[in-house]
Amino acid sequence: MADEEVVILPKKHKKKKERKSLQEEDIAEIQHAEEFLIKPESKVAQLDTSQWPLLLKNFDKLNVRTTHYTPLPCGSNPLKREIGDYIRTGFINLEKTGHSGTLDPKVTGCLIMCIEHATRLVKSQQSAGKEYVGIVWLHNAIEEGTQLSRALFQRPPLIAAVKRQLQVRTIYKSKMIEYDPERRLGIFWVICEAGTYIRTLCVHLGLLLGVGSQMQELRRVRSGVMSEKDNIVTMHDVLDAQWLYDNHKDESYLRRVVYPLEKLLTSHKRLVLKDSAVNAICYGAKIMLPGVLRYEDGIEVNQEIVVITTKGEAICMAIVLMTTAVISTCDHGIVAKIKRWGLGPKASQKKLMIKQGLLDKHGKPTDNTPDTWKQEYIDYSDSVLKTTPLVAEVVKAPQVVSEAVKVPKRKRESESESDENPPAAPQLIKKEKKKNKKDKKAKVALEHGGEPGDGDSDTTKKKKEEEEEEKEKKEKKKKIFCFEGVEQRFWTR
Repeated sequence: MADEEVVILPKKHKKKKERKSLQEEDIAEIQHAEEFLIKPESKVAQLDTSQWPLLLKNFDKLNVRTTHYTPLPCGSNPLKREIGDYIRTGFINLEKTGHSGTLDPKVTGCLIMCIEHATRLVKSQQSAGKEYVGIVWLHNAIEEGTQLSRALFQRPPLIAAVKRQLQVRTIYKSKMIEYDPERRLGIFWVICEAGTYIRTLCVHLGLLLGVGSQMQELRRVRSGVMSEKDNIVTMHDVLDAQWLYDNHKDESYLRRVVYPLEKLLTSHKRLVLKDSAVNAICYGAKIMLPGVLRYEDGIEVNQEIVVITTKGEAICMAIVLMTTAVISTCDHGIVAKIKRWGLGPKASQKKLMIKQGLLDKHGKPTDNTPDTWKQEYIDYSDSVLKTTPLVAEVVKAPQVVSEAVKVPKRKRESESESDENPPAAPQLIKKEKKKNKKDKKAKVALEHGGEPGDGDSDTTKKKKEEEEEEKEKKEKKKKIFCFEGVEQRFWTR
């Protein structure tokens, strides 16, 4: 029997379509590629969201609390906003200048420039740290190097945009990449806290080495989440993008230059909310557990997280009050509260004094309050400051009106005289009026042949005078009452 030869043919591998990752694609093309949305479903769907952009990336790996919710037509995907809203809620990874920290004239590098609504996230990026690469020049040769790390005392240089006072800044990592002993130049790399002066750091390095040194060049490689590799643009790109939109109505260049603000929050833990709960949170409500759809692993108490919608829009930053384990086991309660971006210097000092017992719980001074605080601090919410001048005006108002009613509006010829002489008292004016009336009545009586001293004429005259006086009093009361009513309405407002 002949030996049978078995021939094994190699398997034909199906060629997979090479799909270009969304990170490598152009951002303007991503916005028109497809719609990214968490849809309500009865069962948990198995999706590959590793290529989804911004805050919806890998959302299928989040813990599911429920998949049922009522979708609302409000809002849209951050990449598909209208061009006006897209720019108002965006930022630019710009070279040279911006809101989130400034650079010296001779320093280059990336800088986050936030636009309108995105400026609220500036502080979150400043606390994320900065990364620099620079060149230091040593005045003399050295044998061994040194390394600066941890907290350092610094005073801003002579030419600085802030007050020159001693401050503490933290250096997280530092490394000497290369050193040229002939020219005494070294290339160094630093990760540090926002507000650190690298120029001062180079001077301190020279003092520790005992030879003296100064900074030659500096470039900011990373600011917060964004680095120089993340679509960095110049002001010329911004001008060109605006010109293209104004003249050709082409939005693609503007959408390449401006990124949505959600890009700045990709490093935070996420919490996905139902559409029906978004409106209440926008008005300051706390995040309650029934409104949560999905949540991330590793959430700890007092940690900062980002709260997002099913369309991937960032709603707010929040401080967590429940861990991941508690969220998974509870069915009600407060998950997180909205983060407020801190108080001013006076308000924070006031809060500290309330804790120490120097002020009462309403912030009012007590016996333990220092005299300097009582003299310097002005409480604009104090009701006494507001009510006293207004009450005085309200009390004086009826008198002013009564005087205005009594003063006759005539004799323009004597205006110059009245300017020189002060106006007469209201009582004197009354007496003059009565005298004038009596004189007129006496003249009328004489003309008719009667005498002013007759009994019938006296009684009729007295009655008429009393009636006229009562009428005048009633009219004055009506006018004063109307004015007081207006004042009362104004006061209640």
